[in-house]
Amino acid sequence: MALALAICRCYGYTGTFKHFVKRFRNRRLRVLEINEAGHLTQFLSQLPKHCIARYPQVDMMQMPYADGSYDLVVHSDTLEHVPEPISALAECYRVLAPGGFCAFTVPIIVGRMTRSRAGLPRSYHGDPNERSADLVVQTEYGCDAWKQLFLAGFQECRVITPEFPSALALVGARLE
Repeated sequence: MALALAICRCYGYTGTFKHFVKRFRNRRLRVLEINEAGHLTQFLSQLPKHCIARYPQVDMMQMPYADGSYDLVVHSDTLEHVPEPISALAECYRVLAPGGFCAFTVPIIVGRMTRSRAGLPRSYHGDPNERSADLVVQTEYGCDAWKQLFLAGFQECRVITPEFPSALALVGARLE
């Protein structure tokens, strides 16, 4: 819900996400979805210029896409699993065209600062019975999660919430 709202707001749209993807202007968007963004994939996949990048075929820290090739990059609950999240966000910035947006969610502990899990006992995200290396949390995000967007090169950061503090989406804008 937070991610759908964030994407709609990036483009000044006030209707539902289901209708957002059907608008003629939005159907021209070049969208890169990194892993499945939950329930949004069924709508994003309706866009003619939608591309989905799945791990491990595509490494978020070294994406095989040309500079400026997308208008929108979307990912949900992926960045916390990436060993170098600022590098991954810098790659998102690189593949965005000027005027593009990177909209994403990460689990955020609002009352705490972001921290690396290096040297701490392993923490997993997802199914509690699944202990795959892909589900190990590398970064626990806190109230300063927005800083990584600026460190990665974005000129603007937005925090969107339909229901604070349980639903937050972050958006980085590439203005140049």
